[in-house]
Amino acid sequence: TDVSISFRVDFGPGCAVGPGKIALLEHISRTGSLSEAARRLKMSYRRAWLLLEDLNTAFQQPVARMSVGGRGGGGASLTDFGNELVTAYRELETHIRKRAQTAFPPTAVPAGEDSQSQRPTLKRRVNRTRRVRQRTAAKR
Repeated sequence: TDVSISFRVDFGPGCAVGPGKIALLEHISRTGSLSEAARRLKMSYRRAWLLLEDLNTAFQQPVARMSVGGRGGGGASLTDFGNELVTAYRELETHIRKRAQTAFPPTAVPAGEDSQSQRPTLKRRVNRTRRVRQRTAAKR
């Protein structure tokens, strides 16, 4: 079976890139518009704008440029750095996906509906009071 990969790259405090931000950059590149990219990703314009602002200020150079108003309205486009960031992320994703296909034993497969009904569901009861007492005792 194919393994699905989802990851985030942390470059430092407050500077991270993951699937959501990369998808936003890709849609901006395709559409030339932040609002259209947001619509296609089913997110609010404000959310898209905040993500893009976060990316533009997190790195030493911006990932995208916005143009305001004008005859044809505003627009957005990726900088060279923005394009390089998307390309590097997607290449790393491909590498990780290929590695994940062989990294786990062949028996690491999701339980099917048939096997799920045969296996009893184990529920772990957590005694919160006991955990709090243990932590308190450990601090003393």
